Amino acid sequence: MKIAILGTGAGGRCHAAKLLELGHEVIVGTRDPDATLARTAPDHMGTPPYRDWLAAHPGATVCTFADAAAAADLVINGISGDHALNALTAIKDQLAGKTLIDYAVPYVYQHDSAHKWPTPWGFMPLLDPVDSDSLAEQIQRALPETRVVKSFVTQEQETVVDPKSIGGGDHTMFVSGDDEAAKGRAAQLLREYGWTDIVDLGPLVTARGLEMYAHFHSAVGLALGRRFGVKIV
Repeated sequence: MKIAILGTGAGGRCHAAKLLELGHEVIVGTRDPDATLARTAPDHMGTPPYRDWLAAHPGATVCTFADAAAAADLVINGISGDHALNALTAIKDQLAGKTLIDYAVPYVYQHDSAHKWPTPWGFMPLLDPVDSDSLAEQIQRALPETRVVKSFVTQEQETVVDPKSIGGGDHTMFVSGDDEAAKGRAAQLLREYGWTDIVDLGPLVTARGLEMYAHFHSAVGLALGRRFGVKIV
């Protein structure tokens, strides 16, 4: 299957590498391919230059967001949550009729809230939208001809593509969406990754809970000092 990964960050690289390993054709989308491949320094998260990763994974093809979406059978959104809506809206036509699996968290990194949450790596970002809306729903409204599924968002992406690295894989992944066939495609991909416990939360409105879980996941991860999974019992 031709699968597009939109975004060249650490999470997108996890998916691209795993999908290549599984035998899929991987097309990576980025805003400006020439600029992405010209970078020689790590990004603001400390992720090594993309061209170094690409040299180690020659099976991946790099192009613009639009070209990647147009060429793919299935699209995974790995664009940062603060830029995802605008970037995806700009390629609305190329995403029409496609299943889009969205794992972006709608973080607001620069904020001046009255009661900030300090962490070892700076202040915790805010979530926006929250409670009465979700980024996934905003994307679906902006892209009515695209079948949006929210998933992957309750784990670090290195765990999403390798669930057995936590508890032998005995933990739970979730999917939300309004299209049953699209959720089925997402669940099939999760099974290819190795997930055996997949819970369908129902319509896309439940993505609000998945996105808001990000703060709890961060709190537990900081307390434990390691990656972990959650299991519904």
